[in-house]
Amino acid sequence: MNDLDVFDRLLAPEGQTLLAELRHHDPSDELAAATRLRRDHPADLVSAALGQAQLRQRAVAKFGADAWRMYFTPNGVEQSTRATVAAHRAARLAALGVRTLADLCCGIGGDAIALARAGIRVLAVDRDPLACAAARANAEALGLAELIEVRCADVTEVDTAGYDAVFVDPARRKKTRGGRIFDPEAYSPPLSWAVEAARKAPVAALKIAPGVPHDALPEDAETEWISDGGDVKEAVVWFGAAGDGADRLTPGGRRATLLPSGDSLLGAGLPDPEPGPVGGWLYEPDGAVIRAHLVAEVARQVGGRLIDPTIAYITADRLAGTPYATAYAITDVLPFHVKKLKALLRERGVGIAVIKKRGSAVEPEELRKKLKLGGGRKSCTIFLTRVAGAPAMLLGHPATDPASDPDPDPDPVTPGR
Repeated sequence: MNDLDVFDRLLAPEGQTLLAELRHHDPSDELAAATRLRRDHPADLVSAALGQAQLRQRAVAKFGADAWRMYFTPNGVEQSTRATVAAHRAARLAALGVRTLADLCCGIGGDAIALARAGIRVLAVDRDPLACAAARANAEALGLAELIEVRCADVTEVDTAGYDAVFVDPARRKKTRGGRIFDPEAYSPPLSWAVEAARKAPVAALKIAPGVPHDALPEDAETEWISDGGDVKEAVVWFGAAGDGADRLTPGGRRATLLPSGDSLLGAGLPDPEPGPVGGWLYEPDGAVIRAHLVAEVARQVGGRLIDPTIAYITADRLAGTPYATAYAITDVLPFHVKKLKALLRERGVGIAVIKKRGSAVEPEELRKKLKLGGGRKSCTIFLTRVAGAPAMLLGHPATDPASDPDPDPDPVTPGR
């Protein structure tokens, strides 16, 4: 009996009973649970239910409470879009006037669900029969079956004419040996095919890896990097001239969008700011800003400069608000020296250190072991980086961190000690 037959049995009453029993299953107790359940149920069905229960537990991080009603494949959990990101993209498509859409490489249907919830009628296509079965089951389980049609087919053979938009999410993981694929032409289907398919539609969105080289991006499209809770999740290449005002697509544009706030920064093509001395404040741009090459735009917002031509840290003499970077009050700028750092932290009673690095070969955990911090309650943020080309340590604290006694107008930084 193949995987698809077993999956169908999971949807039947006996399978549903098993899944309900495993709602709070502890993965460490799998052997005992399997032994107990096999007394009353077929072994292959028990194995499938245990596997599905584990996939649902993993999927909660992406789908929240919906995960307990949904169905997954191992690849589906790994490759599906986080629900918050899918909802953002669906909302943007709806704002662009999209009412019907072809979702190519739909997987288990995570994006199709978000699109349907935004009021868009979806044709969801994938060549994997098991993924298609999961997508159908998910549409049914979440009450969206009337808006989602699932078709098992090769996406390169699907006619998307007549749809308002096309969304393509090519596979970016190797089928053997695991791991991600970084060459866009090694996607399945290749990025070049997806781009041509997108250009045939009135509006299109292509989901790609956030680390894609900028020179691989089509100039007639807007590319948007999206972070969620500070973690960069994906990039989306947008085609079309739809929308107006803030919703309008900008061919050739580079955009950074931060979730859950929804703040979105469109690049203005600014040159990198000149580097300069470290001031009283350091700004750490959001990862989406860095990936989109929009550090210069944030530097302009805060009236700042770079600490080094090759490092994406911005420094300024005064604090200015921006949603696109986290601000830190800087108290010390020192050449890298472990013994001096250890002595300084001990002198100040620092027991909690947050260690960040950018442009440094030093590993934070190795440094933490060498510091041997005591049990003090004071905290300190340590930046391992370069200043004007030289290895340096910047000490400070988040601008709103009460544990560090922040001063809204700090004294000038100590250049050395």
